[in-house]
Amino acid sequence: MTVDDALALARQLGVERGDAQTLLSHLTGQNRTWLVTHGDAPAPGAEAALRRLAAGEPLAHLTGWQPFHGLLLQVTPSTLIPRPDTETLVDWALELLADLPGQPRVVDLGTGSGAIALAIKAACPRAQLTAVDFSADALAVARANGERLALDVDWRFGSWFEPLAGQRFDLIVSNPPYIASDDPHLPALRHEPITALTPGADGMADLHTLIDAAPQHLAPGGWLLLEHGWDQADALALRLGARGYARQALRRDLAGRARASGGRWAG
Repeated sequence: MTVDDALALARQLGVERGDAQTLLSHLTGQNRTWLVTHGDAPAPGAEAALRRLAAGEPLAHLTGWQPFHGLLLQVTPSTLIPRPDTETLVDWALELLADLPGQPRVVDLGTGSGAIALAIKAACPRAQLTAVDFSADALAVARANGERLALDVDWRFGSWFEPLAGQRFDLIVSNPPYIASDDPHLPALRHEPITALTPGADGMADLHTLIDAAPQHLAPGGWLLLEHGWDQADALALRLGARGYARQALRRDLAGRARASGGRWAG
């Protein structure tokens, strides 16, 4: 199958041209400009890969890579694929860090591929980053990404705050599982680890756990920032208030949807 044959097949299968080109670039080792001028070149493995893509397998799993906040990250089926929406959380964290002196202490809980921790470290090198995940496979991917990008992060194995006994941070960030178990979009995400997507029931359990436990690990004046679903912001604001966070805030993604909520712990 040639490059042109593969692009024609992609159209037949309903695969977006940009995704098809990205996949073909990966398979041929060439960029998109080359693809345009070398339509008769062989594209080994293209047919099988395109059919897998059309069947719902994520492009990032087929290529093994996903861009995020200016970084190119390795991803596997053991990790959640970083989404552009999560960059809202990173940008908020960086705004807060810009006002902190010295070497602020930051922890990313449920780090997955390491996306949030590595993006923060890349943009704010003076920050001291720790990242936690309870999946050994995911943590191996995150550590490999950190080594390849030469970004220093203290990787910890465990569940949420479990491996952080006695430690306090100026900023706690997390993109925890928050999708409700009956969400109609969940089956479309079947290629990603279910434990990174939903805690079951209404999707609020892990968000509540983090809100309730974070004060024990926040320095005075420290912030907790959480990504969540578009319809969970009001409930989280109530939980933050009930737990005693002195200040609350909300950030929206590029589509205008409530995407991240945070609270400041007065200490």
